[in-house]
This record gives sequence, structure tokens and C-alpha cells, in this order.
Amino acid sequence: MRRIQFIELHEQPWFPSSFRDDTTDALQFGLNFLKAYAGIAPLLQSAVDSTGNRSIVDMCSGGGGPWLDLSRKLQMEAPALQIWLTDKCPNLGAFQRVKVASKNHITFYRGSVDAMKVPPELKGFRTMFSSFHHFSPEEARAILQNAIDASQSIAIFEITRRTPLTISLMFPWALMLFLCTPLIRPFRWSRLLRTYLIPIIPFVVLFDGVVSCLRTYRPQELREIIGTLTAAEYQWEIGEHSRTPRKLPITYLIGYPRLSVSPK
Repeated sequence: MRRIQFIELHEQPWFPSSFRDDTTDALQFGLNFLKAYAGIAPLLQSAVDSTGNRSIVDMCSGGGGPWLDLSRKLQMEAPALQIWLTDKCPNLGAFQRVKVASKNHITFYRGSVDAMKVPPELKGFRTMFSSFHHFSPEEARAILQNAIDASQSIAIFEITRRTPLTISLMFPWALMLFLCTPLIRPFRWSRLLRTYLIPIIPFVVLFDGVVSCLRTYRPQELREIIGTLTAAEYQWEIGEHSRTPRKLPITYLIGYPRLSVSPK
């Protein structure tokens, strides 16, 4: 199955911001409910420890990503760790709720942050969850090269995969919204209307979920991108991580200066 560079609806500039926030809130609820990235906590902890960073800059954070759960696990090992949420179109309401729930261990950057041109004041271990596939190979290369040029480590994690099984799972993911939407916070009547009366949000979640799978890079494709970078002093780890056979593997890419110790 070849990678397809197609659009996701909620990331388009013409997509209404209120619809985008409802979509990212729904995706956030799903990530929290399923604890989709819980299994990579030890891998991420090892990578952060190996680089000596005490600050994480998460890019394309959407509704907050998996950080509320992950931060609790990481704080057990590194209590002084500070996590920054950023996005090109930041959902500030969602970011604020995550900040409060984390007791200020997680904070956020209010301005727009382009992952290809991260502001120089945002220094720390860069992460991306379920977002690297949004970018074309040229843009993906620019994201990694920007981290290298800024001498920052970077870790990318993708739970979506270009396989029939993962694509098929997008359908129950979208249908779950018809059961769980009343539980999503903050409660909004508009979200109910966009789910039950005119099911825009479930449609967008399904459409974008399928497209996400079709756009996701495989490990070999990540290696090909890495091969085009100017990064003589960087080391890269690429693979698929799964803690149990029944869990879908999570594709990862971790890059750090060679002076750091390998996270393995």
C-alpha cells in the first residue's frame, strides 16, 4: 500500500475554528480513553534521560495529545520535567484545561508554532504524536532539519499505520463518538448538534482517521528521509514499538546528538 499525500479536513485553513476545536477535543477524548500511547512511556523516558533535557516541546499538540497521562508517568522519574504544548492553530481552551489538570507540570505556548520553524526561545526535547504524517516528505525533512540546526533532540510517534487492520479500526473509533460525546468536556450543545443532528464531527474523525493511516510513513520511508539530512553529529533510532502482542505497534523515530547516550 503506497503512501498517499492527501488532505485532512480539520487541518485546512478554511475549516471553521469551532469545528476544529470540537474535532481535536473528540480526538483528545479518544486518546485519553484508550491510553493509546501509554506503552511508549519507558522508551520516551529513556530518550529524555539520555539527552539530559528537563524541558519537552510538543509540536502539533491538537487538544493536548497524550501528555496528561504520559506526564504523570514521566514525572515519577523526573519531577522537574516541564512540558510545553504548541500548535500552528492552538486550541488554547484545551491547553488550559490540560495545564490545570496537570497541576502546571504542563504549560503551553500561546502563539502559532510552525513545526518547520520552531521559535528559538522554545528549547527542549521536541516531540510529535500522531502528526508527522500530516507533512509531505519535503516538509518532514524540514521539521527534522530544523531540530538539527537548533541542536535539539526530537522524537516522533505514530499510532496510525498503512495497513488494512488499522484503517478498519477508524470506523469504530468514529462510531464511539455517538456513545461518548456527552462525556467530552467541556460540555457544549454545539458539539451535540454536530454529532447527532448533523454528524459532522464523526464524519471528520472518520475521514481524517482513514487519511491519516494512508499518509503515515513506514520505518523504511523514515530512513529514506533521514538519509537526506545534513546531520553528521546526530544519531537516529527508528522502529516499531509494542509492549504486548495484542497492542498495535507504534512507529517511532528518535534523533539526538551523538554526544548523548543511545536511549536503548
